[in-house]
Amino acid sequence: MTTELDWFKSSYSSNDGPDCVEVAISHPTIHIRDSKNKDGAHLAVTGGAWSEFLILAAEH
Repeated sequence: MTTELDWFKSSYSSNDGPDCVEVAISHPTIHIRDSKNKDGAHLAVTGGAWSEFLILAAEH
């Protein structure tokens, strides 16, 4: 069974900038993709891994 993901743009992405990240939540998986390449590959990680990434990213 295939379900459509509900993608949303990161709050850190600008509307006119080149760096746009979109995220979709499909429990227990978080999906991440480049908004400029919606049909391209995307990452899929666990919620725990995503939380750890966000903590590390906030430190830099």
